Amino acid sequence: MSPTLTGRRAAVAALSAALLVPVLAACGGEDEKTDAAASPSSAASASGGAEAANLTVLAASSLTDVFKTAGAAYEKAHPGTKVTFSFAGSQELAAQVKQGAPADALVTADTKTMDGLRTEVNDPTVIAKNRLVIATAKGNPFKVDELKDLADSKIKVVLAAPEVPVGRYGKQILDAQKIEVKPVSQEPNVRAVLSKVELGEADAGLVYKTDSAKSGDKVVTVDIPDAQNAVASYPAATLKQSKNTEAAAAFVAWLSTLEAQKILADAGFQKP
Repeated sequence: MSPTLTGRRAAVAALSAALLVPVLAACGGEDEKTDAAASPSSAASASGGAEAANLTVLAASSLTDVFKTAGAAYEKAHPGTKVTFSFAGSQELAAQVKQGAPADALVTADTKTMDGLRTEVNDPTVIAKNRLVIATAKGNPFKVDELKDLADSKIKVVLAAPEVPVGRYGKQILDAQKIEVKPVSQEPNVRAVLSKVELGEADAGLVYKTDSAKSGDKVVTVDIPDAQNAVASYPAATLKQSKNTEAAAAFVAWLSTLEAQKILADAGFQKP
């Protein structure tokens, strides 16, 4: 074989190799991008666009049952995210927030409490509403039919403290009807009021409709006409001190979705 032919073949081989290098590099780059996008280490993809995290949500006592259901649904739809709830009266939750409690989001049973935390929370969104009812002891022995019956001194009435949203709503509707009630006790949250009635320690109390419904036949529920009732609004907001900003915002936003709203509606809450 002539030296000229050998030289030409060597040159062709060298040119082909040179052209192949960038192609392989490009292919390798695409594979790396694909692997990176599909990697389970991507927190955003694992939680539907929000960073996966362990969230702590402070929530009003009246949300205890429904939020347990909502939390399970959210975790199922957002793998990698864990939602832990802390339930208490809204006024107690507000105190925790002001003291710097390590939490990510807050849901209260009234807008007044949330408004008092403007420097601690981001813009709130009302996610549900509720109404009050009269819960009476099993069998309704005193035949309580309306609000004015609670003024009967023979009836042991228990109310929530006026600092608590349900207590404030109760005082509001009683004052509007000029009904004077002397409660045998004032409780720190709606669950405590309901418990007193369920255990027979009180004959009647003002509670949220959703809480009374959960008691089944332990109490008798007496509806209050809309014209005499109060509407409780539940605002939700992320905390400015949260270390899981994106994940907390995603959860609060989810509470307004069709899935979450159905869960709330099934529990007896009204649309915001």
